[in-house]
Amino acid sequence: MVGNLKGKIALVTGASRGIGKGIAISLGEAGALVYITGRSVHQTNSIDSISGSLLETKTAVEEAGGICITVPVDHSDDQQIKSLFEQIDREQNGQLDLLVNNAFGGVRSLIAAKGKPFWESDINLWDACNQVGLRSHYVASHFAAKMMTQRKQGLIVTISSWGGLAPIFGVAYGTGKSACDRLAADMGVELKPFNVASISLWPGIVGTEQFHQLADANLKGTDNNLGVAAIADKFNWETPLFVGRVIAALCNDPDLMRRNGKVQIVAELAARYGIVDEYEHRPVSLRSLRFLLAQGLPMLKGRANLIPDLRVPWWILLLTVLKSPKI
Repeated sequence: MVGNLKGKIALVTGASRGIGKGIAISLGEAGALVYITGRSVHQTNSIDSISGSLLETKTAVEEAGGICITVPVDHSDDQQIKSLFEQIDREQNGQLDLLVNNAFGGVRSLIAAKGKPFWESDINLWDACNQVGLRSHYVASHFAAKMMTQRKQGLIVTISSWGGLAPIFGVAYGTGKSACDRLAADMGVELKPFNVASISLWPGIVGTEQFHQLADANLKGTDNNLGVAAIADKFNWETPLFVGRVIAALCNDPDLMRRNGKVQIVAELAARYGIVDEYEHRPVSLRSLRFLLAQGLPMLKGRANLIPDLRVPWWILLLTVLKSPKI
């Protein structure tokens, strides 16, 4: 159920690489016109040329069948975000059907803070995780909602994380992701009367370039607990394109408003919609009995498909994760 997004206008923030790039390609694959953003200049902690990566994403989106418009944006600058939405409003006659809040600026800072408690980390770690992230999601949603409510249709997807449920990469990261979930929920309350949906989306373990770096940094010198094992052997990893295909299907869900304001899990939506990744695989949810048993008993991983894909109730999962050491 990928669906047809021809005639739809989408915006994916932070689409120069990783999850954002995969989402943009998937939306193009479904026929959407996709605006993508990324920073236009080198910054101190940048990995490579962001503008070059945006052009690579544009090419990939168009090869997949979509139309792509690149807009260099520094999402720490509210004025640049405002100008972005003014451009979309002007060029698309007020139409914006989908906003994917994905931009995140904290990976390098999280790597630098690895192994340190929050009081020994640089105080700027908070802003690194939550300025281009939580705050920029709010700002982008503010301008998107102005457009969507006028047309009484639209979807805002905020990319969040299982880190909103349990300790993963520290206090600043986890607090920001929990806040993303609440942001999506509260926006959903105010947007519902206008037939605009807001959801928080939790991917599983996604094998992006940056996550490889973050995972490698956290693996060094860390005991082999459950979370680390899930990263180390790449079992049940999702691809960025898989996440994007789920969002494309979500846009065509006739019961979309039932999901409004709620946390949605990529793998669980994929099972519902019949979505697979580019390798014809369908990873399971991180709360699936299949995933949890295979992680606890590594000898079962080779036969994981024999384990039922049953969802563990949230209250049991909470008891488990709160007792587990963080990554």
